[in-house]
Order: sequence, then C-alpha cells, then structure tokens
Amino acid sequence: MPHPRGLSIFKTKARRYLGVSALVCTVGSASVSANPDEDPFWDISLEELGQIRVVSIASGSATPLDKAAAITSVISAEDIAAMGATELDQILETVPGLHVNRSDQVFAPKYIFRGITTSSNPQALLLINGIPTTTAMFGNRGNVWGGMPVKAIRRIEVIRGPGSALYGADAYAGVINIITKNAQDIDGVVTGARAGSFDTKGAWVEAATDWNNTDISLVLEQQSTDGWRRTIDRDAQTNSDEDFGTSASLAPGPVNTSVDQFEARLEINGDRWDFRAGLQDRRNLGTGAGLAQALDPDGRYESQRINVDYSYRWLAIVDGLDVESRISYFNFTQEPENNLALFPPGAFNGAFPDGFLGSPGYKERQVRLDLNSIYKNVKDHRILAGIGAFWADLYEVSERKNFNTDFSPKGEVVDVSDDPNQVWMPEEDRKNYYAFVQDEWQFAQNWQLVSGLRYDYYADFGETVNPRAALIWATTDSVTTKLLYGRAFRAPSLNEQYAANNPVLAGNDDLDPETIDTVELALAYQASPRLFLGVNVFYYEIDDLINAEPVSGPVASQYQNSGKRKGHGGELEATYQALGNLNLSANYAYQRAEDQESNRSVGEAPTHQAYARIEWRVVPTWALNTQLNYVGEQKRTAADSREPVDDYTTVDFTARTHGLWRGLDIAVSVRNAFNADVRDPSPYSDPRPAIPGDFPMAGRSAYVEAQYQF
Repeated sequence: MPHPRGLSIFKTKARRYLGVSALVCTVGSASVSANPDEDPFWDISLEELGQIRVVSIASGSATPLDKAAAITSVISAEDIAAMGATELDQILETVPGLHVNRSDQVFAPKYIFRGITTSSNPQALLLINGIPTTTAMFGNRGNVWGGMPVKAIRRIEVIRGPGSALYGADAYAGVINIITKNAQDIDGVVTGARAGSFDTKGAWVEAATDWNNTDISLVLEQQSTDGWRRTIDRDAQTNSDEDFGTSASLAPGPVNTSVDQFEARLEINGDRWDFRAGLQDRRNLGTGAGLAQALDPDGRYESQRINVDYSYRWLAIVDGLDVESRISYFNFTQEPENNLALFPPGAFNGAFPDGFLGSPGYKERQVRLDLNSIYKNVKDHRILAGIGAFWADLYEVSERKNFNTDFSPKGEVVDVSDDPNQVWMPEEDRKNYYAFVQDEWQFAQNWQLVSGLRYDYYADFGETVNPRAALIWATTDSVTTKLLYGRAFRAPSLNEQYAANNPVLAGNDDLDPETIDTVELALAYQASPRLFLGVNVFYYEIDDLINAEPVSGPVASQYQNSGKRKGHGGELEATYQALGNLNLSANYAYQRAEDQESNRSVGEAPTHQAYARIEWRVVPTWALNTQLNYVGEQKRTAADSREPVDDYTTVDFTARTHGLWRGLDIAVSVRNAFNADVRDPSPYSDPRPAIPGDFPMAGRSAYVEAQYQF
C-alpha cells in the first residue's frame, strides 16, 4: 500500500497525479476526462486515489506513481484492446526506448532497451506476476518463445533501465512484468473468437466466480497461424552453393513462421493467500529463417512452460511489519517435432544427400523460494527487505543428428543424447541465494530518497552486489524531478559456460557476469489538466560484456568477457486530451550505443524511434484507434560493411465497439495498413552474411474478432 506519509504530498497536489500517471502510462491516457467535474478521479478520496495510481515494479511494492524509483511505463488491458494488439510484442513496441525485433534463432523476439542487445537478448528480464520466465540455459525467455497472446493480461509494467537491486539477474537493460487477470478483472463469463490474415484463427474464454469467500478465475486462449511467409532471396546455403558450384539452396523461399499457441491461467485468491497456475503450450512452431540461416520449410519445434506459485501474507506481525512468503515452480521444455535441417538436401557438395540434420532440445525445471517484508514503523521511512533462493536444473538434454563433432557425415540420423562426447550440452544446474534491503525515506514534504542494495551468490560463478539510489523531488505543483542511479548484472547463461562438442563455439566456465551502471534524470510537467509532458535522459556504461571471441586451437571461438560499451540518449512523452472524446499520445526515443574500444556504434538497434496514437470515440458505441510507429535506420556492427537497415513507418487502425448489443462486441483491426517493407537486421558472419537481405517481417494484415459477455 502507499506510504502513509506520502499522502501529505497528495493532499496539496492532487492534480499532479494526472501528470505522474502520464509519466508512467505511456499509452494509457484514454480514461482521463477533459472535464474534472465529469471524471471519477475528482470524486474519490485522496487515499483512494493513492491506491489507484500506483506502480509496483519500480519499488517492489505498490508505490504512488510520483515516488516510483525508476522510469516506468504502464499499459492496461483497456489500452491493449484499444490498440488492437493480439500479441505481447505488438504492445511492447509502443513503449518509448523499447524496440522489438527478431533474432536469428527461430525468429524469437528480442526486447531491446536503449540499444542494448546481443543475439539471444538475455539483457531484458520478463516477469509474469513478478516471477522470472528466464531460462538458465540461454538467459532469455527460451529460443522457442512462440509469442504470447493477450487476453489473460490485466496490466503490463515496464522499467526502462536497471532493476537488479530488486529483481537480481538479467534485470539489466529493462524489466517487463506481465500481471494476469484475476476474478476482480472478469465479470462473469466472456467468450470470443478471432480470424484474420495468414490463416489466423483464435478463440478464448474468461470466467470468474466467488466460492466460500474465495475468488477463482480461469482464462483459456488458443490461436494458430501459418505465419507471414515472406520471401528470403539468399541464405547460408546460397553462399555454400557458390563455393561448391551446387544448387541445393531453397532460396528464394518463404520464412517459416507458423505457430499454434495455447494459454491457460488459473488464479485462486483467499484473504491472505494467492495460488496461480499457468500453461504456455507452443506447437508447430516454425524455424524462421532456419536454425543455421538456411531455409527449412518443414522444421518445427514445440515448447511448454508450466508455472505454479503460492504466496501467503502475514499482516501486522508486529506493529508496522508485513511479511509475504512465496514458493514457485517453473518447468520449460524445448523439443524438435521432427528432424531439423540445418542445411537442405545436397548440402556441402552433396556430402549430405538428406540434408545436414541436427535437432537439439532440452528440459529445465526451476524452484524459487522468497520471503519479503515491509516495515513502516520508523518515522518517514518504509523499509523493504527480502531473502530467497533459486535452483535451476537441466534435467534432460537431447540431440539427434547425422554429423559428427567435426561436421563429417554419420550417414544416418543418430540419437546422441546419452553420449557426452557428442551431445551439444551437458546437463548442469545452478544455485543462487540472495538478500536485499531498500529504504524509502521521505526526509521532507517534497523530497524522497529511495536507496537499496542486493547481494547475490551463485554457486557456479561467485557473488555480485548491486546498489540503487533515487532522489525524487516534488519541484512545484505541476513538476516532478527524479535523479536515478542503478547497477545491474546479467548472469552468464549455462550455454555460455558449458556449451560442448561444437568445433565452432565453446563455453567458458570462468565467465564473470556482465555489469551495467546507469544514471538517469527525469522531469514530468503537467502543463494543464489536458496536457502532460515528460522527458528523461540517461547514460550507461557496460563492463565484462560476454561475446564469442576467436581463439587458437581446435575450437574456432569461445565465450569471453571481452566487451565494454557506453550509451546515452533520451525519451520524450506527451499526452493531450483535445476533446472529451478525442485523446492523443506520443513518444520519441533517441539512443546511441558505442563500443568503448573502437568508439563505433554497436548497431542492430534504431537510433531514433517515434510513436503516436489517436483514440476517437466516434459515437458512444464505436471507438476508432489509429497508431503510427516509426523505427529509424539500424546501423551494422563494426565488422559488417552492409548499408544500415532502412527505416520504416507502420500505421495500424482498429475499430472497436463498446456495448453494441446485449453483451456482444466486435472489433476490426488492420496492421501495417500501408504495407511497409519491415526488415530486422540479420547477423554478420565472416566473410559474408548468411542472409544479406535481412529478415522480412509481416506486411499488411487484417483481423476481426467478436466477443460475448454472458
């Protein structure tokens, strides 16, 4: 709950909440009325207001927004519906300073905060209800992520910047927390269906009930698509064909982007306890441009994520002390559905007549134990503290292939899962223990200092300490100023430590974690009840960046702590209510990230981004949303001589009804309406890129959905 002393600021500056809300709600301005006399905001008590306009991700507990100790964005379920989003990635692309593009591994999304990125994108931490979805294997969401439908999402909170002082490993460049719906968010039973481009079909049901003073909610959602199947003209096999004088390549040919998604979310809430269970099932997941960037139209993966967590709260154990405990279990699988073709039939001058086939998979389980407390019985202070433990285990690593570790042919596909001299990865585990403390000190009516420190010990690579500090000043009735500092770390993944039996790339068990130090300055200005402006600037330095570096010996390269980077930039945000039924919002982001040794751009992220959105309630039952997203050109890495990836602009339209007829509502959405040629950068490989024309993304698409509330 909000700090009681914090309400003293609210009582003299109530209208500033509109500005603070806009600071953290990048796209969530539609609910603010132009006329204070007509807005429920002006009719509730200030304490109730403090309960509503809060953010949890910045400080680890519900905190009034003008005290949020981070640069934070919040997107509600209403915002998601208004923009016509059907996938998480479509939502995140609207956040300033956050760009979503695709990796070379199964086109998995990369969430690039402020230009900080590598191939597997472990620098962005994704939470679901505050629990990490990170796999220890790759340090990301898993290379077979398969997207995330949106109907179960109640709210998304995003930190742009470091978060390790609270969230530990991988809360490095940014943190995304997805909060799912509970019984309070669902009115009875809701069902719906969707159909659209790329043979996309989907359906969902939401249901909630109250039984014996216990709230129960269930959300089920299924969606399947053939994917956008845009053409790649040249691939890695094209290069090989030119070397050998063969014609095995399947290029020109379409990318493989099919996927069948199923989501299930169960939540049961008691007075002091919560139980959640979730399933994310992915089938028929295409391999994008191919695992080795050679087209594989038939390759398919499947993946399952199962999570269960239980938490219990002890309130007022002693005066001012609340304690919460939580135990969670997470199981992740990534398995090929068939033999995956790294290269097509006839590869390597005919040495592999059936194709160069390799099908790696793995299973991982995790257990987390957390004990957190909030103590409020010290004048002008709120103290958050916690301890916890984490265990991850790769309990089944598998591989089928028709080649040896020196890439010579085996003649047939062989299961080498139990052969330690052949399988791609040994079965390893990881243990982590942590403790943290954070103090929120309101040392004057208009000033607050948030300071914190977290200690992590890892059994495999040692310890790390990460501090944070935030000075928050209620400068005037209409201006809030923040000065922020934070250090964060990214743990080396098990793959980076222990990858084996690959003559191209080897692991390194001597790796240290990557670290980043970030300084930010933010200003929020509520110019009028209708107009809000926000600006922030940042500077960061990265040390011990983990890269694959050439080495002498039987292995071509090995993961090493060899990189140093620095970056700077800024983000602007504005919301304006032009009329009672017309809302405008926009943001702009600039970033430049450089290698500290060469002083050259690290590339593979846009320097400029801009987003604009118009919400117009045409008549009481119909609303029209138009959004524009500009992504500037993306420079190449220092070794890549190609021209930068061209900039592009996409425009989306969504028309949605509200209370159309007896519980029935419909929506129609067109994405990339003007069919812009969207390309994500393909990686460089010596002496030439495998896919020189980059990765083609979806063109114009259209969807229609209907929903009925019983």
